Amino acid sequence: MPATDALSRFQLERADVRGAHVRLDGAWRELRAHGDYGGALGVLLGQALAASALFTSALKFDGKFSVQVQDSGALKLLFAECTHDGHVRGIARWDGAVPQAAIRLDQAARMAITIDNHATRTRYQGVVPVEGGELAGAFERYFTRSEQLPTRIVLAQAGDRCAGLLVQQLAGGGGHRLGTDPDGWNRVQHLLATLGEDELLDTPVDTLLLRLFHEDGVRLQGAHPLAFRCSCSRERVGDMLHSLGRAECAAALAEQGSVQVDCEFCNRRYVFDPADIDALFAADGAGTATRH
Repeated sequence: MPATDALSRFQLERADVRGAHVRLDGAWRELRAHGDYGGALGVLLGQALAASALFTSALKFDGKFSVQVQDSGALKLLFAECTHDGHVRGIARWDGAVPQAAIRLDQAARMAITIDNHATRTRYQGVVPVEGGELAGAFERYFTRSEQLPTRIVLAQAGDRCAGLLVQQLAGGGGHRLGTDPDGWNRVQHLLATLGEDELLDTPVDTLLLRLFHEDGVRLQGAHPLAFRCSCSRERVGDMLHSLGRAECAAALAEQGSVQVDCEFCNRRYVFDPADIDALFAADGAGTATRH
């Protein structure tokens, strides 16, 4: 059986191409357990999750890569992220009954791709239109326009598994092509176009790459494990409540007796009683958040 829940980097040395391959099995099943992701909505979220993991293959610092799609139609939210250490999470929301047929995003849809650098506390965000209604094409346009890297991506999701394969043309100094094989990039694109979704989902990465690119000097660089993990914490929720202010927290206490916050990603519930709220605002020097 293929290795599961892993990101694998590779190079096609004769074609001057780098790439990455992602498979998510257990992590995808765990994510699906926290939401209703049936039908075409699950396909869309699985593809976005695989893509976010693929993109971390280029990260050279501690941080995370996230994808968010805004659509004026029934898709209310699509978000997926992967951290440098392989932690994935995602969420999707649909207005009404989820279709079984493939979802094509509307012409007004926009995709935001965000890179967070934890060390420098900086954030870069690029926004591209989702032309053609498909995620893979929008990702390709992002890399071509924002990174000046010709890129091709194949994404797939079915049942308890999602996967993705990315190839990018390498550049030499000053952004020029390395040029050892002038036809290499065209050849790789044609070979990638023969890849079917079932083949991508079911074939071990080493077998898959050799099957596709055996003439191009495949060098597989090993697998990096991936796992579902939510970044929520009681401390982060407390910071969020503090930012809302004492008055709003006190109002919630008066109405419910406690402040309850549910994480949309993992369904974990955080409960803050009056003493907890007082502790949050203790350093502010204002009175207590007692119930009325």
